[in-house]
Amino acid sequence: MPLRELLSTHYNIQIEEKIWLHGKEGYRQDNQFYFTTTSDNKEVILMEQAALAYYLMENDHKQITMPIPNLYGEWFSSFADKSYMVFRVEQLKQENRQTEGKALAMFHQLGSVYRYEPKNISSYGAWKALWIEKLTVFETKIEQEAKLHPTAYYRLLMDSLPYLIGISENAIQYIQESEGEQRFHEVDQGTITFNRYSNQLHEPIIWSEDLVYDHPVRDIAEYIRRQFLMNEPDEKVTAFLFDYQESRPLSVFSWRLIYGRLLYPIPIFDLISRGFVSEDFDQLYIDLATLLEQQTIYEKRLRGFYQSVGVDSDTWNIPVVQWLM
Repeated sequence: MPLRELLSTHYNIQIEEKIWLHGKEGYRQDNQFYFTTTSDNKEVILMEQAALAYYLMENDHKQITMPIPNLYGEWFSSFADKSYMVFRVEQLKQENRQTEGKALAMFHQLGSVYRYEPKNISSYGAWKALWIEKLTVFETKIEQEAKLHPTAYYRLLMDSLPYLIGISENAIQYIQESEGEQRFHEVDQGTITFNRYSNQLHEPIIWSEDLVYDHPVRDIAEYIRRQFLMNEPDEKVTAFLFDYQESRPLSVFSWRLIYGRLLYPIPIFDLISRGFVSEDFDQLYIDLATLLEQQTIYEKRLRGFYQSVGVDSDTWNIPVVQWLM
């Protein structure tokens, strides 16, 4: 049954037009847009994200997807043997004239005033534990899947596994040592962030399902990672950091977290996660081979990271990973 029947029956929304935005199917009624997602046993996560979305909406982020209750006052609706949540967007973002760094700094400042730290979508102060858990679970799962699917993708992944484990352990150790860093200040408070930051603040819509709660440098590190992987010039990164730090200067603790997060091979783990639920092994092989090839250039960029962003690691007594040097 089409989802327009879900909207009509459970929400009294009469659809005028089907639309596609960022690869997601949506519907328009007058000047409002509606999107759906299946709950998939993540009701608590969706409700925590909904609380963040309502806070942002109340503070002028009108382009965020807002969960709405059905005609019975419930947040989830059963339809065609699935449970759905429906989101409404009041208005699409037309233009953001701020630079990316300035916009992100203001977003983090707003998020840092949010009073309630979520439980299920917060990674604040928990990177080390989460990374250890992920590495342990993934190592076992990869070996199991490789036996079930003896494909070129899994052969390449098994060949790369020692590297993946090694660099992950380096990142975990770096974060562990950084936890004792005493040079921190108010900018290190938890805030609303994105699961994987990719300039969402300049997009027509902010998807509430992208929201998490974490240290603000989560987004900064993911911005830098993307620039490194795309081999963008250092000047682009330094300009972004300059704009960000005009209102939110980074502490030594923040710099160390950025470096540690950049060291952890998050894009490879994201690809492996996708591989666990996909059987397009040819495309997975191509994507993994590309990522591994990019790692050589990426590590070269990371080697000179502190120097490239104007941080004197020697004077500030900030450790670096020696094998990168």
